[in-house]
Amino acid sequence: MSKVTRIALVGASGLVGQSLIRLAVGRSDIRIVAVARREIPLPTGARMEVLVAPPENWGDAIAATNADVLACALGTTWKKADRNETAFRAVDQHLVLACAKAAKEAGMRQMIAVSSVGADAMAKNFYLKVKGETEQALGRVGIPRLDVLRPGLLRGPREEMRPAELAGRILSPVADLLLQGKYSKYRSIKAETVARAIIGLTKEKAAGRFVFEHEAILRAARRAD
Repeated sequence: MSKVTRIALVGASGLVGQSLIRLAVGRSDIRIVAVARREIPLPTGARMEVLVAPPENWGDAIAATNADVLACALGTTWKKADRNETAFRAVDQHLVLACAKAAKEAGMRQMIAVSSVGADAMAKNFYLKVKGETEQALGRVGIPRLDVLRPGLLRGPREEMRPAELAGRILSPVADLLLQGKYSKYRSIKAETVARAIIGLTKEKAAGRFVFEHEAILRAARRAD
């Protein structure tokens, strides 16, 4: 019997995090331990632990997960950050990096981070600039294997639907057909597919830094089965 892969999950209350938790129900090859600010909703049949702690204590909580892999689906919104750049960076950059460093100190072999299509440290767009800077910083943390997922618009049930996301959700079926070739990376994608890709990537053992955009995320998702 193969060893069960323990996954420490941060960002468990979000779209990808909740999808990952649902996909883990009934699987014997993975075990999720979530680290969160507060209790999170769990689907029927979920067999997992949730370690509740304030973010400043997440380092200790991540170490306590005794996990092999850190799955990071952390992210706030411009609205939740009160349109404040410092508040936005506090979550999408500083907290992400703090979790990565805790995983490194705990001896985890892999980190899988959900970023964004178009992430670029040199971008003029603030959101994409922060994502790109964070990716670069993650590469310097020193975890043996780093997988960065760059999905386009995430599709799935949301508690809060921003106007731009609502418009994108309505238009994405048509827009996706128009995005061909080098532009296919901007296609929308189901949050569940991204979560499947996370599971698939936990099976990879090679060290290094790897970036996955739309088509590569789909291929990684197929490895989950």
